[in-house]
Amino acid sequence: MCGCSRPAPLVTRFQARPAAPTVRVEPGEHPLGLDRFRDGFLYVPKALATGAPLPLLVMLHGGGDRAGDMRYMFPIAEELGVVVVAPDARDNTWDGIDSRIGPDVEFIDAALRHTFQRVPADSTRIAIGGASDGASYALSLGLANGDLFTHLIAFAPGSIFTPGPPVGRPRIFIAHGTRDRVLPIDFTSRRMVPRLRAAGYDVTYREHDAGHVVTKPIAREALQYLLAPTR
Repeated sequence: MCGCSRPAPLVTRFQARPAAPTVRVEPGEHPLGLDRFRDGFLYVPKALATGAPLPLLVMLHGGGDRAGDMRYMFPIAEELGVVVVAPDARDNTWDGIDSRIGPDVEFIDAALRHTFQRVPADSTRIAIGGASDGASYALSLGLANGDLFTHLIAFAPGSIFTPGPPVGRPRIFIAHGTRDRVLPIDFTSRRMVPRLRAAGYDVTYREHDAGHVVTKPIAREALQYLLAPTR
């Protein structure tokens, strides 16, 4: 008798989709309430009161960080009227980067269902983004889920892996510091941006004089990119 178990199936696709909200929520920061130990936050801007569908950004933290480290996006999101979903990875960093992909996809999907039940989302402006490992994960999953995500936002990504065949043609914003010593720009963004453009993606690319950080001007430009009229 063999006590071995079958490996869990790969989960690479998101099932959640925007829908009419059924749960009332007030503007401000709210815990997701989906996990006792590794959870995350939903930030709802005061623009909710207009009743109009709102742009939405799923923002993924870097390796070793937590959802709370993404709070620097909240004031800009409030100003521009963008909903932010910031989940915790199931482990130190996102799966697919150093482990079998699946659990993080399922948790982000649950966070999106939770959000769509509470907030009217603009289906033409739904982004997944992140910083460092979160940026790599956002690009990789975003390319495979372009029927949900219309925009991808990556701050200092390190790589792109292939969790599944590309779907759709999401617009892409990538920013990277020229003094980044953690994920040096010459070996990361300066290589992946030409490849993405050669594959037919609309990529806006910004190099800025900084290290492995997200500056406020770059964060603001990324959210403005999400709001800009589609060319």
